[in-house]
Amino acid sequence: MTTILDGKKLRDKILAELKSKLDKLEKKPTLVVILVGNNPASRIYVENKKKTADKIGINSIIIKYPEKITEKELLDKIHELNKDDNINAILVQLPLPKHISKENIMNTIDPRKDVDGFTPYNIGKLFSGEKPFCYPCTPKGILLLLDEYNIELEGKHAVIIGRSNIVGKPLIQFLLNRNATVTICHSHTKNLSDITKTADILISAVGEKIIEENMLKPNCIVVDVGIFKDATGKTRGDVDFENVSKIASYISPVPGGVGPMTIASLMLNTFELFELKNSNH
Repeated sequence: MTTILDGKKLRDKILAELKSKLDKLEKKPTLVVILVGNNPASRIYVENKKKTADKIGINSIIIKYPEKITEKELLDKIHELNKDDNINAILVQLPLPKHISKENIMNTIDPRKDVDGFTPYNIGKLFSGEKPFCYPCTPKGILLLLDEYNIELEGKHAVIIGRSNIVGKPLIQFLLNRNATVTICHSHTKNLSDITKTADILISAVGEKIIEENMLKPNCIVVDVGIFKDATGKTRGDVDFENVSKIASYISPVPGGVGPMTIASLMLNTFELFELKNSNH
């Protein structure tokens, strides 16, 4: 029997523990989310983040800008938030409009307030094996989920499909830090299924259905990070869940697996940045 990696259940547990800590605090952490333009998926993500923060007792502020905002205006706002002592965590929702350089924006956020863990400082710390101020939310959520089910990573062959800066690349380091052997695959990888068949742990973060049961070895652990809507409007992941779940030992569903863990990690990061700031005072 396959075991479902239940991200919703773990998210609820993490948020309940956080809420009980936050209830005891007079001053609460404050998370600022900046949303540029009208990307519908981004709007939903941002609203979900706010709803979750409000529910557990984190102050959350959404700053919305029209698509046409200049890069300078956005940078000025980030400088202002960096200086504001009441703000602990800053998140700029990606993607940004084409005329704004994501790199310039990320380079400007104070690493001590970088709740996504994407500034060059924090990513650099992660890749040099040191502790950053914050770990990227989705990889952190994946590790928390694997740990919750006592899945041993040491000595395991982990195959990651997808090399984004948000998931694939940071995950390499997370898994190496835990002594896994890591292979990374992407759109130019030849003979993908030859590689996936050697995986003890397969993590797919592509956003289209690519993983069939014949691509895996029996009892493999499957983490599905992809999420998209199919032609019928149904939410799907990268993995053919129905068939792969017959041979996997553990599998994360879409929805309800990694997605809820990303939000839980964001709340944990917000709280950890708040604690870090107060411990330095």
